[in-house]
Amino acid sequence: MAAAPILLLNAISLRLGSTDLLESAELSVLPGEKVALVGRNGSGKSTLLKIAAGEIEPDGGRRFLQPGATIRYLPQEPDLGGFATTLGYVEAGLEAGDDHYRATYLLNALGLTGAEEPSRLSGGEARRAALARVLAPEPDVILLDEPTNHLDLPAIEWLETELAGLRSALVIISHDRRFLADLTRATVWLDRGVTRRLDRGFAGFEAWRDQVLEEEETARHKLDRQIVREEHWLTYGVTARRKRNVRRLEGLHTLRQERRELKRAVGEVRISVAEGETSGKLVAEARAVGKRFGDRAIVSDFTTRVIRGDRLGIIGANGAGKTTLIRLLTGELAPDSGTVRLGANIELASLDQRRATLSPDMTLKEAVTGGGSDTLVINGVPKHFMGYLKDFLFTPEQAGTAVGKLSGGERGRLALARALALPSNLLVLDEPTNDLDLETLDLLQEMLADYPGTVIVVSHDRDFLDRVATSVIVADGGGRWTEYPGGYSDMVSQRGYGVTAPAAAPARPATTRPAVAAAMPVPAAAPRQKLSFKQKHALETLPGEIGRLEAEIARLSGLLADPGLYARNPASFAETGKKLDAAQAALSRAEDEWLDLEALREQIEGS
Repeated sequence: MAAAPILLLNAISLRLGSTDLLESAELSVLPGEKVALVGRNGSGKSTLLKIAAGEIEPDGGRRFLQPGATIRYLPQEPDLGGFATTLGYVEAGLEAGDDHYRATYLLNALGLTGAEEPSRLSGGEARRAALARVLAPEPDVILLDEPTNHLDLPAIEWLETELAGLRSALVIISHDRRFLADLTRATVWLDRGVTRRLDRGFAGFEAWRDQVLEEEETARHKLDRQIVREEHWLTYGVTARRKRNVRRLEGLHTLRQERRELKRAVGEVRISVAEGETSGKLVAEARAVGKRFGDRAIVSDFTTRVIRGDRLGIIGANGAGKTTLIRLLTGELAPDSGTVRLGANIELASLDQRRATLSPDMTLKEAVTGGGSDTLVINGVPKHFMGYLKDFLFTPEQAGTAVGKLSGGERGRLALARALALPSNLLVLDEPTNDLDLETLDLLQEMLADYPGTVIVVSHDRDFLDRVATSVIVADGGGRWTEYPGGYSDMVSQRGYGVTAPAAAPARPATTRPAVAAAMPVPAAAPRQKLSFKQKHALETLPGEIGRLEAEIARLSGLLADPGLYARNPASFAETGKKLDAAQAALSRAEDEWLDLEALREQIEGS
């Protein structure tokens, strides 16, 4: 017998002003289930989550929470007012019988002591305290609205591990693809006020979403053609047979009404960047650069070369010195030691994490024009500022809207529009993914891939770095920075762990030999380490297995790409999706095994 939902929203409707934000929206959460709630910025995801939390009442529909079940909710902007310390704030969320030690444990794990004054916290610190308050009681249901916002990569990786180990049911809103793909096993898509459910995690969502939208567009074209046929009959065939064709005429009016009521998917952002003159081939070269603030080394003996066309990702914990490193590489800050040489003809445009260049009092028009002419020049082509803003999904009615009244997603899009309107051949982007929806992220990634200049990006979004970066620079602590070719996943493969070294592992071993061997004399005749027969066999056969799995994934993906499969046979669509997930997991394991064996072979041959 199937388990009953612990949380259920049924036929939820909500109207804001003249807009129907939610129309018969549904959300069903089973005990222990981990669900991704996805949709465009402004689609109502946060509102639906607040209804699920009991924070607001819908206009219609029903909310049901199993009697005795506990629920906790993390809003995008938590309020810590009224508490003297962060520990007091977290403990206030506990109930009788809850383990009070978890409050201290979680705060410490998230980099807080518990003695901090809430009024003095940064946005990231406030979010960490709020996460601790939500997780401490280990409730039956946890609702998380953008839990990774303002968190650095070590905190994100810790949170992912912590949530994966909980027995609580989770509903998560996040723009972090990797976070959602790693954690969730079901996806609810909120689109145009209506929800659709996919009983697969976020990893399978985007292909399914694209298929649904394609089928909708096909149905819309069919309806348009049917209306044209009926209008032709109305013009040329209704006069002689008026009385006996009243029903057909009424049918045409019905079709027209359906067409008027048909909601199309929200338009896409069209991102373009104003390109400057071509820079020299060398953009920046740092040699043995060092920088200290007081007794603390921020950068120590760092060397790199940035070439035109590079996409350089910078990774590290909050406070590691990422902004300082960028200021050194762009010549904004002089090093204490070493040299930085900048290339010729550098035109820099930047996007700062705090969006500090956006005053809350300025209007959208002032933000992109600087209070000057209504015409912008994008790639040498004059463009009216409102036409440019429409590319970022702003309406003409919003031109006079103050920045302070925009949502987080709208501020993110406006900051991008402002930065990309400046002529440049070097883009410096500090956390550009904050508050952007997944579709806008896709287009930002495409724009960066096509940008002819150089990009330096600070990001805690692992998937974004994998899609954009040609190399990443990682903070190793103590002012040490190491550069790795490729994206985030390539960095993990090369160093064996993410941004935080495992507790039992040394940070950067000087040798691959066991420590005890280094303390003992090695006999001259000691036999060399060899690959075992099983390891040799695996190294030889794994490439073939990888090729077979890649072919199988391509075949299954082709089946799922059939726009009619889901409509014809939902069971076959679901089974094919499961096989695709299994094949992708097997491919990942095979690739990891081959990489480990190849690294071992190179280590043996080099010893």
